[in-house]
Amino acid sequence: MKILVTGGAGFIGGNLTEAFARGGHDVTVLDNLDPYYDIGIKEHTIETCEAAASEAGGTYEFVEGDVRDDDLIADLVGDADAIYHQAAQAGVRTSVDNPRKPNSINVDGTLNVLDAARDSETERVVLASSSSVYGKPEYLPYDEEHPTTPVSPYGVSKLAGEQYARVYSEVYGLPTVSLRYFTVYGPRMRPNMAISNFVSRCLNGEPPVIYGDGQQTRDFTYIDDVVDVNRQLLHDDAADGEILNVGSTDNIDIQTLAEVIRDELAPELELEYTDAREADAAHTHADISKANDLLGYEPSRDIREGVSEFIDWYQTNREWYEPLVRRS
Repeated sequence: MKILVTGGAGFIGGNLTEAFARGGHDVTVLDNLDPYYDIGIKEHTIETCEAAASEAGGTYEFVEGDVRDDDLIADLVGDADAIYHQAAQAGVRTSVDNPRKPNSINVDGTLNVLDAARDSETERVVLASSSSVYGKPEYLPYDEEHPTTPVSPYGVSKLAGEQYARVYSEVYGLPTVSLRYFTVYGPRMRPNMAISNFVSRCLNGEPPVIYGDGQQTRDFTYIDDVVDVNRQLLHDDAADGEILNVGSTDNIDIQTLAEVIRDELAPELELEYTDAREADAAHTHADISKANDLLGYEPSRDIREGVSEFIDWYQTNREWYEPLVRRS
């Protein structure tokens, strides 16, 4: 198949692209190489995906550009059988400082993709959404019927994008699926996330730093599970028009997470605490019943298994990955 991955040099988009390339598909990646974190990680991802396509006999094309360029999007979407729209301005705290940027990219950019797709022969648009759409929990775990009251501009922008996707499915008959990711982690993950920070600091003899009291909880999702459900949507129409949680069902408080990593790498270190970050959700926890019913989705790892795998990957790739993490 011909697959377009927007944001395909990023963490999730890059892992999706690598999987599609290894499957022999013809993949086009659009990414603006925004230096939100050290772009050396994205450059490494591009090289990895090029090699995967070469080995599998598919094709890989990288296009440096922006989802807000409607003419460029129209050209790229017109050639694609399936679109995986991962491009976004990430970061809850970044959105607090500059709310207009995520709105421009995450809402206007998404509308560009949807508009181009409804005028094409595209079979499906799969949209990356976020657990940030839920905001303060009225109950846990979150199911898809839970009220959506985001507490950050980032969450608002992701909610608007998935609702546009739903409407384009209902009004224009465009097959869309929105996946609400719950804190994805794993190889080549963003360096400004708790797990990558904790591992990096512990390996360098520095105590893990916890923002707040550490009692906030997260449902962490291993990247392979995200890749698997997206890959299924290449051929499975059971979730068309739907919004689905993609999580692990296994949440953990941040203090315990830091202790798990510290105890494996540097048990002599003490934890450090600093001020809580603005607009961070206190708790996330996914109910994945809907994704299981429609797609048979089942997470493959709990957080301790996944963190152990990430630590192994980090140590194997430390020479190139760690300097980029440390600079970000």
